[in-house]
Amino acid sequence: MLDLLLRAAAFLGGAFLIVTVVLSAIRSFVLPRNESVLINNWVFMALRYLFSLLASRYPTYAKRDRVMALYAPVSLVMLPVIWLLILSFAYTGLYWALGEGSFTKSYLLSSSSLLTLGSVEASTVPISIVTYSEATFGLLLITLLISYLPTMYQAFTRRELVVARLELRCGSKRTATELIMWLNRSGQLSDDGPQWKIWEEWFVEIEETHTSLPILSFFRSPQPGRSWVTAADLILEAAAVIISTVDQKRDADMELCFKAGCVAINRVSRYFHDHAEAEPVTAIAEEDPIEDPTRQDFYATYAQLREAKVPLIDDREKAWQHYKELRTSYTSAVQFLGRLTMAPEMKSLGSNT
Repeated sequence: MLDLLLRAAAFLGGAFLIVTVVLSAIRSFVLPRNESVLINNWVFMALRYLFSLLASRYPTYAKRDRVMALYAPVSLVMLPVIWLLILSFAYTGLYWALGEGSFTKSYLLSSSSLLTLGSVEASTVPISIVTYSEATFGLLLITLLISYLPTMYQAFTRRELVVARLELRCGSKRTATELIMWLNRSGQLSDDGPQWKIWEEWFVEIEETHTSLPILSFFRSPQPGRSWVTAADLILEAAAVIISTVDQKRDADMELCFKAGCVAINRVSRYFHDHAEAEPVTAIAEEDPIEDPTRQDFYATYAQLREAKVPLIDDREKAWQHYKELRTSYTSAVQFLGRLTMAPEMKSLGSNT
């Protein structure tokens, strides 16, 4: 009686694990929604802790960035490995429950079937049918990952194209002040230009791809000084300063871009707040990734823009209060994502120093 109960438990447990793994793969790569997958979360968090521990041994950001650049690719490759391991043990329980033999023989049959080696043969027709299902699921998991890698890297390339172009426009300082001054010099500050529409589309795609495929958030830019998080902050900072400070007619494209950016950044941030832990990256960072601008920083930016002949409203204090109000729509989400992704240091506003 006890043996029968143990076999029933092994069969039900194995079946549950099989369904869980297959659903995890479907929810990860096929379902176009921001689903939280428990197995994936465990894998990503365990590897993140390990990589953070390794990165903490290096004193400079460049070396830490080199270590963390491997985190997302390694995590992505480890997913099917973990799925296959769970499937192997799950089917081992099924074979043992069906009377194939000892756990050792059941495990050998499971491994052979999963990898489609065919080195161990099943003893009965029903068990042979189960081995075919295991081989099918094993191939399915590998195929899903391989087929979705091009999609992920296409999304990564489109994201980084905007990040690289943004750096060309704001210069080596990478500040919102420099970006506004470039817009003014190029004539796109007062006239309708394509930049805000391009950045709005970028934010919309960020919201879709970085919640349905959250591991994309941790793929680092090819250059150590770049980050999609700091790029998003730069665009939102520039829009907030222009809306609050620059004396010009309302720009519908810029306002839509600002709204799209706030929505995207907050939804990506909420996904990780709700489904994952922001593990202790503060232990490996010597500085905050994105500094909170002070009133003096804003006044310095105001002076720089005035010197660059940018038309500004006369009431500087009113502009500061409006700017500070606009920042509440995105600053906490940006700072959270900056810590989570270990973004490079960046000042939101420029200064005279």
